[in-house]
Amino acid sequence: MTMNYQRPGSVADAARLGGPDARLLAGGQSLLPSMRLGLVTPEALVDLSGIAELVGIANDGKSVTIGAMTNHATVAASADVRRLIPALAQLAGHIGDRQVRNRGTIGGSLANNDPAACYPAAVLGLGATVRTNTRQIAADAFFKGLYETALNPGEIIVSVTFPAPQAAAYVKFNQPASRFSIVGVFVARTASGVRVAVTGAGPVVFRVKALEDALSRSFSPGSCDGITIPAAGLNNDLHGSAEYRAHLIPVLAKQAVASAG
Repeated sequence: MTMNYQRPGSVADAARLGGPDARLLAGGQSLLPSMRLGLVTPEALVDLSGIAELVGIANDGKSVTIGAMTNHATVAASADVRRLIPALAQLAGHIGDRQVRNRGTIGGSLANNDPAACYPAAVLGLGATVRTNTRQIAADAFFKGLYETALNPGEIIVSVTFPAPQAAAYVKFNQPASRFSIVGVFVARTASGVRVAVTGAGPVVFRVKALEDALSRSFSPGSCDGITIPAAGLNNDLHGSAEYRAHLIPVLAKQAVASAG
Protein backbone atom coordinates (compact mmCIF):
# COMPACT_ATOMS: atom_id res chain seq x y z
CA MET A 1 0.00 0.00 0.00
CA THR A 2 1.29 3.46 -0.95
CA MET A 3 0.90 6.18 1.66
CA ASN A 4 0.94 9.88 0.87
CA TYR A 5 3.03 11.80 3.43
CA GLN A 6 2.70 15.58 3.76
CA ARG A 7 4.46 17.99 6.14
CA PRO A 8 2.70 21.37 5.82
CA GLY A 9 4.13 24.60 7.20
CA SER A 10 0.89 26.21 8.36
CA VAL A 11 -2.42 25.29 9.95
CA ALA A 12 -4.24 26.46 6.83
CA ASP A 13 -2.20 24.13 4.65
CA ALA A 14 -2.75 21.24 7.07
CA ALA A 15 -6.50 21.80 6.98
CA ARG A 16 -6.42 21.86 3.19
CA LEU A 17 -4.47 18.59 3.02
CA GLY A 18 -6.68 16.82 5.53
CA GLY A 19 -9.52 14.69 4.26
CA PRO A 20 -11.59 11.60 5.01
CA ASP A 21 -8.69 9.27 4.16
CA ALA A 22 -5.97 11.32 5.88
CA ARG A 23 -4.82 11.23 9.49
CA LEU A 24 -3.19 14.09 11.33
CA LEU A 25 0.15 13.14 12.89
CA ALA A 26 1.12 14.98 16.09
CA GLY A 27 3.54 13.20 18.43
CA GLY A 28 2.63 9.79 16.99
CA GLN A 29 2.61 8.04 20.37
CA SER A 30 -0.79 6.48 19.71
CA LEU A 31 -1.18 6.63 15.93
CA LEU A 32 2.13 4.99 14.95
CA PRO A 33 1.74 1.95 17.27
CA SER A 34 -1.80 1.52 15.92
CA MET A 35 -0.45 1.57 12.38
CA ARG A 36 2.23 -0.99 13.23
CA LEU A 37 -0.47 -3.31 14.57
CA GLY A 38 -2.57 -2.84 11.45
CA LEU A 39 -5.41 -1.24 13.41
CA VAL A 40 -5.21 1.97 11.39
CA THR A 41 -4.25 2.13 7.71
CA PRO A 42 -4.53 5.74 6.54
CA GLU A 43 -3.98 6.55 2.90
CA ALA A 44 -2.32 9.84 3.85
CA LEU A 45 -0.46 11.29 6.83
CA VAL A 46 -0.43 15.02 7.48
CA ASP A 47 2.54 15.65 9.79
CA LEU A 48 1.98 18.72 12.00
CA SER A 49 5.55 18.86 13.30
CA GLY A 50 6.60 21.56 10.82
CA ILE A 51 3.99 24.11 11.95
CA ALA A 52 5.76 26.60 14.21
CA GLU A 53 2.54 28.38 15.23
CA LEU A 54 1.39 25.23 17.05
CA VAL A 55 4.32 25.20 19.48
CA GLY A 56 4.82 27.36 22.54
CA ILE A 57 3.50 28.47 25.92
CA ALA A 58 2.22 31.94 26.83
CA ASN A 59 0.44 33.50 29.80
CA ASP A 60 -1.47 36.67 30.59
CA GLY A 61 -1.09 36.37 34.36
CA LYS A 62 -4.51 34.76 34.73
CA SER A 63 -4.25 31.82 32.33
CA VAL A 64 -1.77 29.72 30.40
CA THR A 65 -2.14 28.97 26.70
CA ILE A 66 -0.28 25.96 25.33
CA GLY A 67 0.18 25.27 21.63
CA ALA A 68 -1.17 21.95 20.45
CA MET A 69 2.21 20.59 19.31
CA THR A 70 3.96 21.43 22.57
CA ASN A 71 5.31 18.22 24.10
CA HIS A 72 4.73 17.03 27.64
CA ALA A 73 8.32 17.60 28.75
CA THR A 74 8.13 21.24 27.72
CA VAL A 75 4.91 21.73 29.68
CA ALA A 76 6.45 20.07 32.73
CA ALA A 77 9.52 22.31 32.59
CA SER A 78 7.75 25.58 31.77
CA ALA A 79 8.32 28.35 34.32
CA ASP A 80 4.93 29.86 33.41
CA VAL A 81 3.09 26.59 34.01
CA ARG A 82 5.00 25.85 37.21
CA ARG A 83 4.17 29.31 38.58
CA LEU A 84 0.52 29.61 37.59
CA ILE A 85 -0.66 25.97 37.46
CA PRO A 86 1.90 23.73 39.22
CA ALA A 87 -0.57 20.82 39.17
CA LEU A 88 -0.51 20.86 35.36
CA ALA A 89 3.29 20.82 35.29
CA GLN A 90 3.30 17.91 37.74
CA LEU A 91 0.76 16.01 35.62
CA ALA A 92 2.75 16.53 32.42
CA GLY A 93 5.97 15.41 34.11
CA HIS A 94 4.50 12.03 35.00
CA ILE A 95 2.95 11.06 31.66
CA GLY A 96 4.42 7.83 30.31
CA ASP A 97 8.20 7.60 30.18
CA ARG A 98 10.89 10.04 29.01
CA GLN A 99 10.46 9.17 25.34
CA VAL A 100 6.70 9.67 25.48
CA ARG A 101 7.12 13.00 27.29
CA ASN A 102 9.55 14.26 24.66
CA ARG A 103 7.50 13.11 21.67
CA GLY A 104 3.89 13.20 22.81
CA THR A 105 1.93 16.45 22.45
CA ILE A 106 -0.98 17.96 24.32
CA GLY A 107 -3.03 18.37 21.17
CA GLY A 108 -2.44 14.81 20.08
CA SER A 109 -3.42 13.50 23.49
CA LEU A 110 -6.67 15.46 23.56
CA ALA A 111 -7.64 14.61 19.98
CA ASN A 112 -7.03 10.92 20.67
CA ASN A 113 -8.96 11.07 23.98
CA ASP A 114 -7.69 7.80 25.40
CA PRO A 115 -9.94 6.92 28.36
CA ALA A 116 -6.90 6.57 30.65
CA ALA A 117 -4.93 9.61 29.46
CA CYS A 118 -3.94 12.31 31.97
CA TYR A 119 -4.42 15.54 30.00
CA PRO A 120 -8.22 15.19 29.65
CA ALA A 121 -8.48 15.28 33.46
CA ALA A 122 -6.56 18.58 33.56
CA VAL A 123 -8.61 20.11 30.74
CA LEU A 124 -11.93 19.13 32.32
CA GLY A 125 -10.78 19.75 35.89
CA LEU A 126 -9.55 23.28 35.16
CA GLY A 127 -12.39 24.18 32.80
CA ALA A 128 -9.98 24.83 29.95
CA THR A 129 -10.88 26.00 26.44
CA VAL A 130 -9.74 24.11 23.35
CA ARG A 131 -9.15 26.37 20.35
CA THR A 132 -9.21 24.84 16.89
CA ASN A 133 -8.69 26.27 13.42
CA THR A 134 -12.41 27.06 13.25
CA ARG A 135 -13.77 27.67 16.78
CA GLN A 136 -13.37 27.47 20.56
CA ILE A 137 -14.70 24.49 22.52
CA ALA A 138 -15.32 24.52 26.27
CA ALA A 139 -13.92 21.56 28.19
CA ASP A 140 -17.38 20.40 29.27
CA ALA A 141 -18.41 20.08 25.62
CA PHE A 142 -15.20 18.58 24.23
CA PHE A 143 -15.07 14.97 25.51
CA LYS A 144 -17.91 12.91 24.08
CA GLY A 145 -17.14 9.21 24.61
CA LEU A 146 -14.58 6.46 24.15
CA TYR A 147 -11.91 7.97 21.83
CA GLU A 148 -14.57 10.48 20.75
CA THR A 149 -14.42 14.26 20.94
CA ALA A 150 -16.37 17.23 19.62
CA LEU A 151 -13.82 17.68 16.83
CA ASN A 152 -15.20 17.53 13.31
CA PRO A 153 -13.36 15.55 10.60
CA GLY A 154 -10.28 17.51 9.59
CA GLU A 155 -10.61 20.02 12.44
CA ILE A 156 -7.24 20.83 14.01
CA ILE A 157 -6.53 21.72 17.63
CA VAL A 158 -4.42 24.90 17.68
CA SER A 159 -4.05 25.55 21.41
CA VAL A 160 -5.51 25.00 24.87
CA THR A 161 -6.06 27.79 27.40
CA PHE A 162 -6.06 26.85 31.07
CA PRO A 163 -7.34 29.40 33.62
CA ALA A 164 -5.11 29.56 36.68
CA PRO A 165 -6.92 28.01 39.69
CA GLN A 166 -6.87 29.12 43.29
CA ALA A 167 -5.64 25.62 44.19
CA ALA A 168 -5.30 22.36 42.27
CA ALA A 169 -3.67 18.94 42.34
CA TYR A 170 -3.65 15.73 40.33
CA VAL A 171 -3.20 12.27 41.81
CA LYS A 172 -3.23 9.08 39.80
CA PHE A 173 -3.05 5.39 40.57
CA ASN A 174 -1.22 4.20 37.51
CA GLN A 175 -0.65 0.92 35.74
CA PRO A 176 3.08 0.30 36.37
CA ALA A 177 4.04 -0.80 32.85
CA SER A 178 2.22 1.80 30.74
CA ARG A 179 1.88 4.50 33.41
CA PHE A 180 -1.64 5.13 32.16
CA SER A 181 -4.18 5.89 34.87
CA ILE A 182 -6.16 3.06 36.38
CA VAL A 183 -7.79 6.03 38.08
CA GLY A 184 -6.60 9.63 38.03
CA VAL A 185 -8.32 12.51 39.83
CA PHE A 186 -7.78 16.21 39.14
CA VAL A 187 -9.20 18.57 41.76
CA ALA A 188 -9.32 22.34 41.21
CA ARG A 189 -10.73 25.17 43.28
CA THR A 190 -11.59 27.91 40.81
CA ALA A 191 -13.28 31.31 40.95
CA SER A 192 -16.50 29.66 39.78
CA GLY A 193 -16.36 26.70 42.17
CA VAL A 194 -14.69 23.35 42.71
CA ARG A 195 -14.21 20.97 39.80
CA VAL A 196 -13.30 17.29 40.13
CA ALA A 197 -12.40 15.38 36.96
CA VAL A 198 -11.70 11.66 36.79
CA THR A 199 -9.80 9.75 34.11
CA GLY A 200 -9.12 6.02 33.76
CA ALA A 201 -12.22 4.97 35.69
CA GLY A 202 -14.72 5.12 32.85
CA PRO A 203 -14.90 5.09 29.04
CA VAL A 204 -14.41 8.87 29.02
CA VAL A 205 -13.19 11.49 31.49
CA PHE A 206 -15.99 12.78 33.72
CA ARG A 207 -16.79 15.12 36.59
CA VAL A 208 -18.03 13.98 40.02
CA LYS A 209 -20.77 16.26 41.32
CA ALA A 210 -20.95 14.68 44.77
CA LEU A 211 -17.30 15.48 45.43
CA GLU A 212 -17.59 18.93 43.89
CA ASP A 213 -20.55 19.78 46.12
CA ALA A 214 -18.84 18.49 49.27
CA LEU A 215 -15.60 20.31 48.51
CA SER A 216 -17.46 23.52 47.64
CA ARG A 217 -18.88 23.52 51.15
CA SER A 218 -15.45 22.89 52.66
CA PHE A 219 -12.29 22.50 50.63
CA SER A 220 -10.62 20.06 52.99
CA PRO A 221 -9.55 16.41 52.71
CA GLY A 222 -12.16 15.27 55.20
CA SER A 223 -14.94 16.45 52.88
CA CYS A 224 -14.21 13.46 50.65
CA ASP A 225 -14.95 11.01 53.45
CA GLY A 226 -18.24 9.17 53.14
CA ILE A 227 -18.69 9.99 49.43
CA THR A 228 -19.78 6.86 47.58
CA ILE A 229 -19.27 6.61 43.84
CA PRO A 230 -21.55 4.20 41.92
CA ALA A 231 -19.66 1.45 40.12
CA ALA A 232 -22.21 1.15 37.33
CA GLY A 233 -20.72 2.12 33.98
CA LEU A 234 -17.12 2.21 35.19
CA ASN A 235 -14.33 0.21 33.55
CA ASN A 236 -13.95 -3.39 34.61
CA ASP A 237 -10.78 -5.08 33.36
CA LEU A 238 -7.69 -7.04 34.40
CA HIS A 239 -6.22 -3.91 36.03
CA GLY A 240 -9.15 -3.32 38.35
CA SER A 241 -12.84 -3.96 38.80
CA ALA A 242 -15.47 -1.27 38.48
CA GLU A 243 -16.02 -1.46 42.24
CA TYR A 244 -12.29 -0.99 42.91
CA ARG A 245 -12.17 2.05 40.64
CA ALA A 246 -15.26 3.50 42.33
CA HIS A 247 -13.53 3.08 45.70
CA LEU A 248 -10.36 4.77 44.45
CA ILE A 249 -12.04 7.96 43.24
CA PRO A 250 -12.79 9.59 46.64
CA VAL A 251 -9.53 8.19 48.06
CA LEU A 252 -7.46 9.90 45.36
CA ALA A 253 -9.60 13.03 45.53
CA LYS A 254 -8.82 13.27 49.25
CA GLN A 255 -5.09 12.96 48.51
CA ALA A 256 -5.39 15.63 45.80
CA VAL A 257 -7.10 18.09 48.14
CA ALA A 258 -4.48 17.47 50.79
CA SER A 259 -1.68 18.35 48.34
CA ALA A 260 -3.46 21.13 46.43
CA GLY A 261 -1.62 24.41 46.36
